[in-house]
Amino acid sequence: MKIVFPYIAQFHQIPHSLPIAIELARRHPECEVHIAYPGERYLPFIQRLVNEYAPGVPLHFDCLRLDPINRARVASERLAWKQFALWLNRDYFNGFDAIATPERTSLFLRRIGVTRPKLIWTRHGAGDREIGFAKDVVKFDFVLMAGHRIEKRLLEKRLIRPGDYAVGVYAKFDWLRPGASAAPHLFDNDRPTVLYNPHFRGSLSSWPHFGMSVLEQFADSQRYNLIFAPHVRLFDPPRASNLKPFQRFVGLPHLHIDLGSERSIDMSYTRAADLYLGDVSSQVSEFVFRPRPCLFLNAHGVEWQRDPSYGFWQLGPVSNTAAAIEHQVSLAFDAHHDYLDVQRRYIDETFALPPGSCSAAGGAGAIVAFLRRSALRQTLTSVPRPPAPGPVAADALVGQIMDGNYDAASGRFGPSTMAPTVYASTVHVGQGDGPTVSAEAWAAALDAPPAAGTQDAPRRVPAALGIP
Repeated sequence: MKIVFPYIAQFHQIPHSLPIAIELARRHPECEVHIAYPGERYLPFIQRLVNEYAPGVPLHFDCLRLDPINRARVASERLAWKQFALWLNRDYFNGFDAIATPERTSLFLRRIGVTRPKLIWTRHGAGDREIGFAKDVVKFDFVLMAGHRIEKRLLEKRLIRPGDYAVGVYAKFDWLRPGASAAPHLFDNDRPTVLYNPHFRGSLSSWPHFGMSVLEQFADSQRYNLIFAPHVRLFDPPRASNLKPFQRFVGLPHLHIDLGSERSIDMSYTRAADLYLGDVSSQVSEFVFRPRPCLFLNAHGVEWQRDPSYGFWQLGPVSNTAAAIEHQVSLAFDAHHDYLDVQRRYIDETFALPPGSCSAAGGAGAIVAFLRRSALRQTLTSVPRPPAPGPVAADALVGQIMDGNYDAASGRFGPSTMAPTVYASTVHVGQGDGPTVSAEAWAAALDAPPAAGTQDAPRRVPAALGIP
């Protein structure tokens, strides 16, 4: 299987799916895994992350073809025009079995003739904003998601199909595995630290209305440190002019301003802070993974209480003003015990991550199982078969078809090379002493809903056939 992970947007999307690519290459030798990027300035960051996570893993690094204008844009730290970059590389992308992307712009490939690969959406972030549940999500062949909160909403909107998604994958957290670097020590004092993390979209963000007032009030604070680390897209592309309004805060020992460095995308600040101050960024879900106080700024007077896109505003007080922000922060610290159970329940619903597990490895396995299942379904449905054979032993059939030994020309299954222990919890492969099932029943089972708590075909297909 050839699988490509394209990174055509800002760097903040890369940590969300790169661990899945690494685990695919490391755990599934049948997969040839490529990393595609639109300019050489991406490569050092990607390779540094790979070397920190798993040095020597067999990945292929491909710089996408760009026209002269887009090459100049990328060289000046601006984004390439994404759709034009995809169009220029359509033949390259059509050579893969699957494209795994953290963004939705890559759906454009379907409109320009790239129809061979399966499109897999890894998502980036686990927030509640409407953009994560857009109508075009239904166009993806397979979706990875963090937890049942997202699953429930996508199913209600009929944007995903049972069997074509996996729950329990938030690969960005895998950077925090044992041995990862500690949260940075930013201040030489013992004050509580507030992280102000406004969103980039003006119609949703607190920055245009409240932002500078927040910074000025914290500049005068004798009680708190402040990390100002907005969403990286707020001041993108980076320009020297972006820094001018903040010159007055330079040198203050209790203020740390970061308009978009690597620290603003690697969870350094969500780990270092004691309270989250923001609006609609999904980084709040990463912050409350370890429950701590939150304060949300409703700069647009949104009636949010019954809007699922503002579900995370239940995690702390919501204010319509930035006046007396230091006092509001103090009240939020004092009130945290009122929100503790809400935060814990939110995390349980948002992240279905077994303790101590590597969710990227689970995501990699889910992708491989989906691609195998898709190939088998295509074989069984697109190639004419002879009349139904007599019943065959269901356990042997499961083992043989999952091993890919279906001969389309003859309509027969060849000898299975699958190790008997691989699916021992489902059937005893190759022993021929289990219940029987027809080939037609098997084909129908491929399209059956998954058994409760399962997504992989080796477990769900026998369950659909009634095999214990």
